[in-house]
Amino acid sequence: MKQTAFLLLFMLGSFSLFAQSEKYQKTMQQRIAEIETAVQNGNMPALANTFERIAEAEKNQWLPYYYAAYCQVMTALLEQDKSKVDPIADKAEVLLKKAEELAGGANSEINVIYSMIATAHLTVDPAARWMQYGQSSSAFLEKAKAQDPTNPRPLYLEGQSKFYTPEQFGGGKAAAAQVLEKAIAMFDQFKPASELHPTWGKAAAQYFLAQCK
Repeated sequence: MKQTAFLLLFMLGSFSLFAQSEKYQKTMQQRIAEIETAVQNGNMPALANTFERIAEAEKNQWLPYYYAAYCQVMTALLEQDKSKVDPIADKAEVLLKKAEELAGGANSEINVIYSMIATAHLTVDPAARWMQYGQSSSAFLEKAKAQDPTNPRPLYLEGQSKFYTPEQFGGGKAAAAQVLEKAIAMFDQFKPASELHPTWGKAAAQYFLAQCK
């Protein structure tokens, strides 16, 4: 009798955990699918808040904090009022540190976002901030490449950086095109660890490559 009762409780607990996991999976897939539209509509701050709420509910999942940080840093990079950029980028870093803690360290995808955060700070005053944030952004990309050589996002961001860098400093369209072509080829081969892991970047890489032609 005791064994039957224990088995019943175990099955009910397992079913509850499965239902929660299934709900989390579905919710995350829906929100991730909204990212591209949110970029176009300027709804990234609201989506960042949604991912943060998911993270706070799940407690032990790093990807919701990762996507919250991604939405925040994209908001910072798209912000035209440079006086607002630093606080938004700082918020992205706070969220990313939570993702890093839950992930057990800064993996390749997390270091990509750290690079983007440094770039956001750089855009406030490129001439004055290059030594600090330009070098930091590049260093995070190199870490991301070393941690996962199959990840196309570090290479895409490197190509984007070269696109905006003058030729006399190693940038320009020709230099950017070479890197972006490699990134796109990597996107074609890339296999995310799960349906919820990052896949973003290919469309942007294709856009910048088209601008190089």
